[in-house]
Amino acid sequence: MHKTSTGYSSSQIWLHWLVALLLIPQFLLNDAMSHAWRAIQRGNEVTPSIFIQLHVITGVTIFALVLWRLVLRLTRGAPLPPEPQAPVLKLVGALTHGVLYLLLLLLVVSGGMAWFGGVSVSANAHEVMTTLLLVLFALHVVGALYHQFVLKDNLLARMKRPG
Repeated sequence: MHKTSTGYSSSQIWLHWLVALLLIPQFLLNDAMSHAWRAIQRGNEVTPSIFIQLHVITGVTIFALVLWRLVLRLTRGAPLPPEPQAPVLKLVGALTHGVLYLLLLLLVVSGGMAWFGGVSVSANAHEVMTTLLLVLFALHVVGALYHQFVLKDNLLARMKRPG
């Protein structure tokens, strides 16, 4: 059963923005990880740099924060989409959110399997999912802006003030 609430809690809002902010260095540090991975694949010795360590630590942090968000969503619920809204927009919103949560968790698992287990298939999956995450992240932002400025349903207020 899908639990609903009238608004997001302050914890849900903080977790949303914190995960969004932590994704920025993940994308910026991606080149260091890719370079190190390719070097390892060629049989070269790689000394973990601060960039690699930050990528791993930030990824694990995102994993924990996303799990916390999911627990809050299951226990506290989430507000219903604004009314009136076309069914297709509701579907796109629900799918986007669901896949975002799934990708954020799977990226950490695949990255860990690649980096710590040397699993090449996981590295490839991680790279594909990183691109998909970037696309969905952009879709999420565009969707929020569309709601705010085209539909004018004040959707963004839900992620600024607890409800």
